[in-house]
Amino acid sequence: MSKSEQQSKIANSPGFVAALDQSGGSTPKALGLYGVTADAWSNDEEMFEVIHAMRTRIVMSKAFGGERILAAILFENTMDRAIDGKPTATYLWEDKNVIPILKVDKGLADEADGVQLMKPMPDLDALLDRANGKGIFGTKMRSVIKQDSASGIAANAAQQFEVGRQILAKGLVPIIEPEVDINCPQKAAAEDILLECLIAELDALDTQVMLKLTLPETPNHYKPCIEHANVLKVVALSGGYSRTEANRRLSENNGMVASFSRALTEGLSAHQSEEEFDAMLDSSIQSIFDASNT
Repeated sequence: MSKSEQQSKIANSPGFVAALDQSGGSTPKALGLYGVTADAWSNDEEMFEVIHAMRTRIVMSKAFGGERILAAILFENTMDRAIDGKPTATYLWEDKNVIPILKVDKGLADEADGVQLMKPMPDLDALLDRANGKGIFGTKMRSVIKQDSASGIAANAAQQFEVGRQILAKGLVPIIEPEVDINCPQKAAAEDILLECLIAELDALDTQVMLKLTLPETPNHYKPCIEHANVLKVVALSGGYSRTEANRRLSENNGMVASFSRALTEGLSAHQSEEEFDAMLDSSIQSIFDASNT
């Protein structure tokens, strides 16, 4: 199926985006919540084997499929591995009808002017070429807003869209993710500033991107982004909210769909039977799907 058909699925089909992109820094915490402690591996390679086994179990579950899940965001290490004998991205699309998306950022720089920008990505072009070769549809990259600093938020948005244009030039659809920290003391004010910056950046584009945004304090705050001609989809991050709270907030934001990571895997355990695991994942997926379908 062509990228235009994948784009149409994201634009028009119900569902949400599964974020399965925990990287080196966040993997031990994700595995701990899954019931696997650090004594299960002795180096990074073994740790990535363990997290890939967890992701494989999720993706191969009968609960996981394209009827409720539009796309899945992958860590680079996951893209380079296989599921059931096929490259991960190929398996997702051919066997599950789920669109593969790649996390491309290299982590966060230290906080300055109330924000954390993305670290430099000198090898991004080469990574995008590999992603194209593996059938990846789009990308995701995260930066963080900690304070309601107008200059900091503008710099954050500018960096996101600058890198986004580099990704668009390679024929991939970027997910722009300037996360507002849920603990930001002036969260609503920061979201007001961010919305202005996003609209200005979107107005300057001539093609579509996706946005991944923190669930806002004011319901439907990002409606102007959802309705913008240069936005394919606005997805929401759970940002540390529990699944119940994330779903509650999401259901108040019409046209915004989930892109949850920890809230998706909440309640899953390595020690569950297949029946228990599938039932928990099915329940999680259905609750997030329902909250997304508003």
